[in-house]
Amino acid sequence: MASSGNFFTWNPLVKGTENVSSGNCKLTEITNNRGALGSFEIPLTGKWYFEGYIKGASAQEGVIGVSDIEVDLQSNRGGKNHSNTEALNFSQYTGSNYFAIKIDGGSEDAGGRIDLGSTDNTIIGIAVNRDDNELKLYANNTLRFTLTLSATTKYYPWCGVGGGANSSMFIYLNAGQDSTFGGNKTAGGNADGNGFGDFAYSPPTGFLALCSANLSVSDDIDPAQTDDDYPGKQFGIVTYTGNGSTNNITGLGFQPDLVWTKGRSTTYDNRLWDSSRGVQKYLIANSDAAEATLSTGLTAFDSDGFTLGSGGSQNNNGSTYVAWCWKVNGGTTTSFSASGNQLAGTYQANTKSKFSIITYTGSGSTGEVLHGLGTTPNFIIYKARSNTHWWGIYHKSGGTVNTGYNSLLYLNSSNALASGQNVNIVPDSTKIAFAGNEQLNTNAATYVMYAWADVDGMQKFGSYVGNGDADGPFIYTGFRPKMFFIKNVGATSNWHVYDTERSTFNVMNDTLNWNDNSAEQTDYAYQGFDVLSNGIKTRGNNGLANSSGVTYIYGAWGDVPFKYNNTF
Repeated sequence: MASSGNFFTWNPLVKGTENVSSGNCKLTEITNNRGALGSFEIPLTGKWYFEGYIKGASAQEGVIGVSDIEVDLQSNRGGKNHSNTEALNFSQYTGSNYFAIKIDGGSEDAGGRIDLGSTDNTIIGIAVNRDDNELKLYANNTLRFTLTLSATTKYYPWCGVGGGANSSMFIYLNAGQDSTFGGNKTAGGNADGNGFGDFAYSPPTGFLALCSANLSVSDDIDPAQTDDDYPGKQFGIVTYTGNGSTNNITGLGFQPDLVWTKGRSTTYDNRLWDSSRGVQKYLIANSDAAEATLSTGLTAFDSDGFTLGSGGSQNNNGSTYVAWCWKVNGGTTTSFSASGNQLAGTYQANTKSKFSIITYTGSGSTGEVLHGLGTTPNFIIYKARSNTHWWGIYHKSGGTVNTGYNSLLYLNSSNALASGQNVNIVPDSTKIAFAGNEQLNTNAATYVMYAWADVDGMQKFGSYVGNGDADGPFIYTGFRPKMFFIKNVGATSNWHVYDTERSTFNVMNDTLNWNDNSAEQTDYAYQGFDVLSNGIKTRGNNGLANSSGVTYIYGAWGDVPFKYNNTF
């Protein structure tokens, strides 16, 4: 039988988690009102099943179901009243019997309670149907409640206890790893439809264990299905030392189409070179300057890297650098003509990694361009090539932050999110529509856009809310990040960039900025991060990365999907 990989557990890296033991499967009520979140984000598609054994005690409650990443695990019952908590409450808070009580959107439906009798333990089954956005809650294999889930909320398995401090009260998780619940019950021996897991009861038809082997990875970049297009062949990072002469930079393992170079040891610009605009042509991310041509700049995109000439600040003798590199389509572009609102231009698309380079000529009015990705991009960077205008950013993070519709962040600035910018960027699966704002559509000006979409197991764009604590938020990506950026959207703050080539162990705290030419800052511990097999853990409490209640956007590119990474 194939390996199931990791089953999810309660995640000790989420702030507020206490009293978790037994391989992070058992939450004990040593302290009143504590909760725990699962180590996996429940995918937005598919059907998923897990169980919890609740051992009750007099005047206590144990609650299990799902909630979101913002739940306060040290509030009432560890988050029972949170607006996105959907769960079953196993309660003996009043009377002699135990009751199943529905928790819907953080509200307890006392009128819908079900008497479970005087037995102080039960097995709760949780069936999460993301295809139909439905949650079914079972007690001892009998369906008790059916709840409706939000289509856009990103849920995690969740549990909470409360009513006092009583060490005989606990919730023991079984995500498929142990149907005895630590020796408390007789083994069930029931697997899911893929043969994974050991459950007390048979999962409902079509429901799977939430384990890494069952996680979705895009077929196009799945290492088990492709030798040429897995994440390490789509995005890579190289560090190098300048020599002031011809410099062949190798070690990528693929031919890049976008190369973003940045000096580390001294104040050198962020320079972007791509195969659609052609060699020798560059833009500066930390400047509003128009495109420049340097004959001794980047002179070739090679099969395993790129070649630098003797000129420019990207290859000064003895200076150290990093280059972030993306593969697209080997410089092969597709043209599109002006027609109606559609502008004239080209796109070069990688439909596997969902990255596209678009060039076009502006019209000065409403416009749209084709991107060739076949799905809606989440993150877009754009810049006038012929004019001195600021770089613009579109970032869509699942509804929490949308920097495109009439509001903007600027790549070459530390400014907070600016409103009233009249850009009205609206991407869809074929095109990117926008207004006549000078940043992206001056008449007869030429432009370039770089557009990325989320890819399961490789790249993700989202947001998180800081908690102002050194035990900062955990950000689930579904892969081991190789590079990521963060930006505070509500205040003046730099575009901070981290990667595993420059920081080779946790805590990662070697940062560069996209919006200025400053040298690498090292040992920046107060805004450090841990890179994990399935995401990022913030380890600092500085406002640049983790102020309480402040929203940050992020983007991450990975090299190993969580499905194939058996470490946590």
